Amino acid sequence: MKKILFLLLFVAGISFYSGARVTDGESIDYRVMYKWGLVNKQAGTVNLSTRRADANSIKARLTARSEKWADAFYAVRDTLLGQMNIATMEPSYYEKITHEGGEYKRDLINYTRKGNHVTATCRRWKQKSKKDKLTASELQLEADGLTLDMLSSFYYMRSLDYAGMKPGDKKELTVFSGKRKEKLTITYHGLENVNIDKTEYPAYKISFSFTAEGGKKSSDDMEAWISTDSGHIPLKLEGKLPVGKVQCFYMK
Repeated sequence: MKKILFLLLFVAGISFYSGARVTDGESIDYRVMYKWGLVNKQAGTVNLSTRRADANSIKARLTARSEKWADAFYAVRDTLLGQMNIATMEPSYYEKITHEGGEYKRDLINYTRKGNHVTATCRRWKQKSKKDKLTASELQLEADGLTLDMLSSFYYMRSLDYAGMKPGDKKELTVFSGKRKEKLTITYHGLENVNIDKTEYPAYKISFSFTAEGGKKSSDDMEAWISTDSGHIPLKLEGKLPVGKVQCFYMK
């Protein structure tokens, strides 16, 4: 489920890119498709919104839910909240509340920065089912350099100047999840047209992956196609699953 959530989170970046003005009260939708052989069925929807918290920061909210037919296999009701600096995308806090397959989790991360060093207090509440006891845990994570989370990292992706990059160029940063530190690598692959609802759009193609401490990949590479116009909208996102793949499409 992490891969699906990763793709859903990625779309949160559409409302910010280098030089863009963050719009208050913006609300945008995506459809999530499950594809396996001849099966190509809508599995869920995503809504995201942004609003200015103050002159220097933005608040973001993302909600995701599975369709009724998919609920029978793996019900999803997720909410992500965060606040970050508009200029750097560095977050002040991040919260993820998930209801997936009957399991409840809530992650809350608060950040402290001193120069180039970042410390985060990560709290997690977890309940495997309604019959089980709610458990709580806490840990500290530390890193040097640009350090973001699962929500603010996608706003950072929107700030990259793809027009000034060449195929093969990479960007790396640290990402804190609710329980560990990972390296996020973004690779630019060049221009590639993408077909959305029988309309072809020119797009920047990128891929991204997580690497855990020790250098082991924690997921396969995922791909995204981003519009080349001033909107820098992620038009399509795709990731493999153990059976089939998941795709996210922007809904006009």
